[in-house]
Amino acid sequence: MDSDTSPAFQNDLTCSICMNYFLDPVTIDCGHSFCRPCLYFSWEEAQTPMHCPECRVVSERPDFKTNIALRNLASIAREARAHYINGSEEQICVAHKEAKGLFCEVEKNLLCGLCSESPEHAAHSHSPVQWSAEEYREELLKRMSSLRNMTQEMRNNLKQEASKTQSLEDYVALRRVMIKAEYRKMHLFLYEEEQFHLDIMEREAKEIFQQLKESEYRMTQQKESLKGMLKELTDMCHKPNVELLQDLGNVLERTGSVQMQKPQPVNPELTLWRLTGILDMLNNFRVDDVLSEETISCHISLSKNVGMVFGDDLDSMCGEPQRVQSFAVWGTHTFTSGRHYWEVDIPHYSPWILGVCKDSLINDTDIIVDFEGASLLFSLKVNDHYCLSTNCPPLIQYVKMPLGKIGVFVDHDNATVSFYDAEKGSLISSLVSPSFSSPLKPFLCFDSP
Repeated sequence: MDSDTSPAFQNDLTCSICMNYFLDPVTIDCGHSFCRPCLYFSWEEAQTPMHCPECRVVSERPDFKTNIALRNLASIAREARAHYINGSEEQICVAHKEAKGLFCEVEKNLLCGLCSESPEHAAHSHSPVQWSAEEYREELLKRMSSLRNMTQEMRNNLKQEASKTQSLEDYVALRRVMIKAEYRKMHLFLYEEEQFHLDIMEREAKEIFQQLKESEYRMTQQKESLKGMLKELTDMCHKPNVELLQDLGNVLERTGSVQMQKPQPVNPELTLWRLTGILDMLNNFRVDDVLSEETISCHISLSKNVGMVFGDDLDSMCGEPQRVQSFAVWGTHTFTSGRHYWEVDIPHYSPWILGVCKDSLINDTDIIVDFEGASLLFSLKVNDHYCLSTNCPPLIQYVKMPLGKIGVFVDHDNATVSFYDAEKGSLISSLVSPSFSSPLKPFLCFDSP
């Protein structure tokens, strides 16, 4: 420090932290003064409450205004020290033996008066060293203030991030409980819906059973009436001509009345109820463009269990497989594992076969449906009524015929194929196989026009 400045004066203008003249000095609650940057760094890692670096008294305020008097005195002290330093050999121009009293704003270096007038510096802006130093000191202090603000902001952000970690842990734990509770509610809701559907089905089935019982009774009565009328007509045919003709009008009237009382058969059909959320679940496994756009004209060989699909009468089936001219669409995918779902537009009011079969059974001109290697849903025509049937087990499905798309869900790993009314989101049938030992290919076959 300047040797001409008294030690007491130097001490009063010196920060006890950095041991230099004050730089942007602040005076805290206890009366001690420090450079703002020094106090900032001193309190940077300190635990609250903040203490004075000298007397350890607690400071209640985190920020203070600049002590202008100390700042001006410190500036004077620095200027006095600058005069002392300027006399040193380091601050003397070697070329002109003059003190470097000017600062070049362009090249940011010190020059003597003659150097500043030289051609290489004449066009540059120059300022006295003391004036430039104070100006740039103020600029540096502004930047320091900006950096302190950014540092404080970053410290606050850091605290927030740290608090977020704990908050997120607490929230995840809470959300885990909420999600479990929601699924428990869903399970309860689905269980109640399941019971409701089962109860409705039982009531529907009970009503249909009653209708079938009444239909059987009416048909039995009609059969007995027909047998009686047949017996009466037979006896009448054996009567003499005159007697036959005398009773003819009455007999024909009663015969016509009996024939008009033909009971209509009951077509048992259970309602397809929507399963809440089933389509959302199935669409997680959706596969698009499953069936080829190419329709193949071919022959299909049907066993007697399948022959009913293209016949008008269940009793017309023979023991030998039927060979029928048909149209078929093969799948563009082959499934060997996993779960897959797709939807198919099926022909309305015509026979068809939909499902999956062994990939090895595909042939360009002939199709042989192997029941052991296929899971199929059929559209059957029984008398004048279409109904659905499956092959595994070979069973008529007493549900209403879907009028829109049918969804097919293959769970290869669990050897299950399920069919859904895609418009209603309801189950048609679910087929369980012992295992799928071969690759499966989607398949659609329908009757020729």
